[in-house]
Amino acid sequence: EIFVPTINRITGKPVKTKFHKKWDEKVNAVVGGLTIMPPTKGRWKSPTGEIFIDRMIPVRIAATKAQIELIMDVTLEHYNELAVMCYLVSNEVMVRYASKS
Repeated sequence: EIFVPTINRITGKPVKTKFHKKWDEKVNAVVGGLTIMPPTKGRWKSPTGEIFIDRMIPVRIAATKAQIELIMDVTLEHYNELAVMCYLVSNEVMVRYASKS
């Protein structure tokens, strides 16, 4: 799961849906899918000690470590962020497809 911002850190304005969709396309090109969760509020402390309170969107992605590292780089660049956080939800992902009759 990775967090994407809802507010542009430079302008202070909400990130437009169209801009989020461009990020979605980039992620989809890497892993083939994503699950966008409802926005939530978070709080974090920067290495300089500054406290940030952010509204963010959790996005679940089934990815290898290399893929999520690429997605983190894409996210930093796309949103012009200072930091991006992701974490492992599970180390086991299963998909079952219905058989065609």
